[in-house]
Amino acid sequence: MIHLKHITVRRQGKDILDDLSLDIEQGMHIAIIGPNGAGKSTLVQVITKEMHPIYREDLEMTIFGKTRWNVFQLRKKLGIVSDRLTDLCNSTYSASDIVLSGFFSSIGITFNHQVTQPMIEKSLELMEFMGVDHLWDRQMNRLSSGEARRVLIARALVHEPATLILDEPVSNLDLKTQRQFKERIRTIARGGKNIILVTHDLAEIIPEIEHVIIMKEGKVFASGKKEELLTKELLSEVYETEIYVDQHDGWFKAWC
Repeated sequence: MIHLKHITVRRQGKDILDDLSLDIEQGMHIAIIGPNGAGKSTLVQVITKEMHPIYREDLEMTIFGKTRWNVFQLRKKLGIVSDRLTDLCNSTYSASDIVLSGFFSSIGITFNHQVTQPMIEKSLELMEFMGVDHLWDRQMNRLSSGEARRVLIARALVHEPATLILDEPVSNLDLKTQRQFKERIRTIARGGKNIILVTHDLAEIIPEIEHVIIMKEGKVFASGKKEELLTKELLSEVYETEIYVDQHDGWFKAWC
């Protein structure tokens, strides 16, 4: 599904991604973890074409089998939820306008968007699924963090994307809201969509996610099955401090 080779992204003279290579297969639910500054969110922006790597002759970048994409066509295959998107949508637009705007890869609905009845019905269906249909007319900047995240999940799903990309989706949510959010993500994962989860917290990795990519200093430090990689020894090496790991029924947690 995603093939990247020799990917370098540089900002202000510093390599954020440093000659990175990785492959994500179709049907694979995957978590991307690593310390702050490891390049996790930058990697997501490369996949979504929000950011472009430095050109080199041996660079390879294939997404859904294609090397060249119209960005708007690519985004129809990707559903994205991130802190950056949350900030952009924190506005006077209603929750329904934000969900409907997922059909147009925009933020909110404007005069040039032709909203159809099937779009409205699909948006309502997904808002019901996420438990936020009662917020249909509520302004986004009047929602709680948990409500806003659930609205953005509905927005991400309206165009039936092949892959859902979640960049630290439960940050700043209370424990109850985190649990509710993760249960809905589990339902989506079991429904057949690919999940790519970017997180710094092992407790966010739902049992349906079986593979992890561990990043450090802009490179893929390790990639493989989570039971093999989420160990005290490996994580202590990555985070350069002593890390303890526990697991139960497919869930992991770590502390130091």
